[in-house]
Amino acid sequence: MPADRRAAFDSAFFRKYYFDKATRVTTAAEMRGRAQLIAAILRHAGIPVRSILDAGCGIGLLRKPFAEALPRARYAGLEASDYLCARYQWIKGSVVDFAPRSASDLVVCYDVLQYLDDRDAAGAIANLANLTRAAIYVSALTREDWRANCDQGRTDRAVHLRPGDWYRRRLLRRFNYLGFGVWLRKDVSAILWDLERP
Repeated sequence: MPADRRAAFDSAFFRKYYFDKATRVTTAAEMRGRAQLIAAILRHAGIPVRSILDAGCGIGLLRKPFAEALPRARYAGLEASDYLCARYQWIKGSVVDFAPRSASDLVVCYDVLQYLDDRDAAGAIANLANLTRAAIYVSALTREDWRANCDQGRTDRAVHLRPGDWYRRRLLRRFNYLGFGVWLRKDVSAILWDLERP
């Protein structure tokens, strides 16, 4: 991510979109539900989770919910924002090219990809297969979401709006879709009943 874009993720950005109740884009309760859903899907699919990499973790809204939903899992936050790394001691880096010593069982990439240009977003999606041993959770603001789903008054407009199919095509090269944003590496098997398949 270019330095000028990283600089935009300063205290004012997070104050507006995460701390101010009038303008925040998500709540702790929403993130708790998201963590519980991800954990339930992976438990149902028989995928053990001992390590989690939250790539673009922001202020860490998933850290505590994952500790509750997956108590045996070790959580690590990866963040490009200098401000957040200084404040929370996250690992400094980008999902585009981060190369840890070992992969995590679960990698979360929540509302990050829309901030990357096409080349970096495609690189990040490819790198997700290197970052995880088993599963990923991906969510990104799409063109369709902008038109029909998000509250445009609370959503950052300084993003790259791409069709959802742009993401799906790239994810399907290396992952199988389980549902609700959860994907499994193609070399990881899970028993799913026929009507549970997307």
